Amino acid sequence: MKSCVTISSVPSLKGGPWILWDNLEKSLETASEIGFDGVELFTSKASIDTNVPLARLLERHNLTVGAVGTGAGKVLHGLTLTDPDSSIRKKARQFIKDMIIFGAELSAPSILGSMQGSYGNDCTRETAIRYLEEALQELGEFAISQGTFFIYEPLNRYETNLFNLFEDACNFCRSLNSNGIKVLADLFHMNIEESSIEASIRPNADVLGHVHFADSNRKPVGFGHTDMKPICECLKEINYNGYISAEAFAWPDPDTAARQTLKSYRQFFCQSDV
Repeated sequence: MKSCVTISSVPSLKGGPWILWDNLEKSLETASEIGFDGVELFTSKASIDTNVPLARLLERHNLTVGAVGTGAGKVLHGLTLTDPDSSIRKKARQFIKDMIIFGAELSAPSILGSMQGSYGNDCTRETAIRYLEEALQELGEFAISQGTFFIYEPLNRYETNLFNLFEDACNFCRSLNSNGIKVLADLFHMNIEESSIEASIRPNADVLGHVHFADSNRKPVGFGHTDMKPICECLKEINYNGYISAEAFAWPDPDTAARQTLKSYRQFFCQSDV
């Protein structure tokens, strides 16, 4: 497994669940200095403006990219894959395809979280699920064509009404006509929805593609009450070898949050007697 910290390059969304917020070059330097293996990027579009090419910056700081978030598509542009308006759904798919290309150039998958949308008003659950199915099948195959995969993230009930339980999301993704879809286990969302996080993950190891590492209150692990020991033991037992990525609030400040995250990562994943 590899440690990973989130970096947001969208100033207007400061205060969201991302650990590092300063300019990208400084954030990469901080992530490297603290000791992370990789970074997860949240950007407003499928590019980042830097004085030095991003790939060169990553190499300079000995960092990889664990994943790229697509949430700005909804938060900044109002795009979702289940919008009743077909023109908006089309724009949403194109936005995500651009992000998949951006991520693939960095050897990273992209994540579908808030851009999945919800059903209601002019869209029934059946219709929304059909829209999501069609989109994921297309995007999964597109990701494969770019040499990567695409990650679907089930969210808690307050953020979507499509799929809240990890197992339901995994079964849905297995039913798709694409092998390019993996599922994200976000420990914050799962703490709200699951009766047992580890029991939900264990039988679904085949489709697990990414882990968001956050405590019950979405603060860095160690600042809440989630029992992490059985979850982390489960991830080791199933031989998960992907990223453990801190998508959490920068509490009490970015530097402390990052250091607390890596401390917890090392406690649970780098010691045999946790």
